[in-house]
Amino acid sequence: MNVVSFSDGVPGKGTGVPYFYLTTLDPTARNALKDHRSSLAISEYPLGTCSNADPESPVCAKITLTGRLVLLEANSKEAEFARTALFTKHPEMKGWPKGHDFQVFKLEIEDIFMINWFGGPKPLTVDQYLKYKMNIFAIDK
Repeated sequence: MNVVSFSDGVPGKGTGVPYFYLTTLDPTARNALKDHRSSLAISEYPLGTCSNADPESPVCAKITLTGRLVLLEANSKEAEFARTALFTKHPEMKGWPKGHDFQVFKLEIEDIFMINWFGGPKPLTVDQYLKYKMNIFAIDK
């Protein structure tokens, strides 16, 4: 288990596929190159939308994406897309040391576990997750 930054696209245009900028100096990338099995857990709590609920409370949504963490071909269009997404969301990454050999990885999602209320996990297929479109409404001030 490790804490990593990720991005699934530039703001407002997320794809749902998480991309990572990792170095083999860190165990996350080192382990992924040997055994691709991986998961990413994300909580609603950091968004500040859980009111006074504890982060573990079922009313504070959480999702775990499980699959294969794979290294992208450095010069591929997908790696270029991922670098743009990552550097837009995490601009500091651009300046990370070149000698540390940071590379772009992606989580190929195979399974999803989601809790967003009492009653246990909600069924959600990878296809449903990837095709979901957020409805964003403009709020007049």
